[in-house]
Amino acid sequence: MTNQIKVLIGNDTAECGMAWAGALKNAGMYAITRRCDGNSVLNSIKSEAPDAAVLDAKMPFCDAVEVIRRLKVEKKYVPNVIIVSGTPDPNLEREAANLGATFALKPLDPQYLVSKINQMCGVVEPKSEAPDETELELAVTEIIHQVGIPAHIKAYHYLRTAIMLSVNNDDMINCITKLLYPTVAKQYQTTSSRVERAIRHAIEIAWDRGNIDVLNKIFAYTVHTSRGKPTNSEFIALIADHLRLKSKQNGGVLAGAFR
Repeated sequence: MTNQIKVLIGNDTAECGMAWAGALKNAGMYAITRRCDGNSVLNSIKSEAPDAAVLDAKMPFCDAVEVIRRLKVEKKYVPNVIIVSGTPDPNLEREAANLGATFALKPLDPQYLVSKINQMCGVVEPKSEAPDETELELAVTEIIHQVGIPAHIKAYHYLRTAIMLSVNNDDMINCITKLLYPTVAKQYQTTSSRVERAIRHAIEIAWDRGNIDVLNKIFAYTVHTSRGKPTNSEFIALIADHLRLKSKQNGGVLAGAFR
């Protein structure tokens, strides 16, 4: 595809670089990740000539601002750049703006990233069929309640976040141990293994005490006694897939998705 937007991401970690790349690929872009190293990123921009680059503010050897400055001094091609920082920094934000770059804070919402890169590259986005984040959260909360998972356990929050992440990014559920669990764990300042165990416990509660009619409606064959309970990935994927389908059918509206 000749007009496909190429994006270089100067971060190859599961919780950031791979997650961002997955969202960009889902949006039809070509995304490549490179290690968080200023020299490596600088050389990759020169050789790859991406339309846009997403760079960590602080990188070994050469920070994001210095990467842009060197490209300008050497009169090399300079892509549209988003500089990502873990903390607010007004001075860095001003520097980025003066260099024609965009400053953004972590955690970086994947949908914001897609929209921002489209905007920077002059692409007019079609009306989205993706649900509004608030509406998505309400729909996920509703189904978790209906399934029978109590709100007071930690897994309730882990599951809600995991399902929302999976609705917005297919790669999350495809890389559940390397991407989804670490992303959820980072948000709640815990470990991937604790997230996995808590979600497994929540599914067991749902199957022991939950509403069998709701379980049958959503999980169909998975509920069959010969199969036992669904795995964590099956549970999350089936709810996420149902939400995506309802959103597509209703033009992004999720109200009453599980009634």
